[in-house]
Amino acid sequence: MPRKKTAGLTDAELRLMEVLWRLGSASVNDVVTALRSDVELAYSSVLTTLRILETKGYLRHSKDGRAFIYEPVVDRDEARESAVTLLLRRFFENSPEQLVLNLLDGKKINARELNRLRRRIAEAE
Repeated sequence: MPRKKTAGLTDAELRLMEVLWRLGSASVNDVVTALRSDVELAYSSVLTTLRILETKGYLRHSKDGRAFIYEPVVDRDEARESAVTLLLRRFFENSPEQLVLNLLDGKKINARELNRLRRRIAEAE
């Protein structure tokens, strides 16, 4: 049975997207090389993941000789927004308030971040 298609980015997909956001565009070899300092992935694994990302609409490719050059069609901010929307929908009943309260209750926001949030809330009002 085939794997269930994920709505957002998996950890492996995000790792490859981070490389492409940083480089702008890259061949499979470029991505493999860029990842070597982090993790050793086989060419075929990177290629498969890039194809999945293209199917999901995060990338497109063009040909340069025999090589495929992949480039993001979704920028980092758009991917973040999508991830937050998914998180809100799945765990917080579409409530940004519940998410922020969870972060506050769990003491996951430090004083500096809390001050920045206060300023942003005041600006939004």
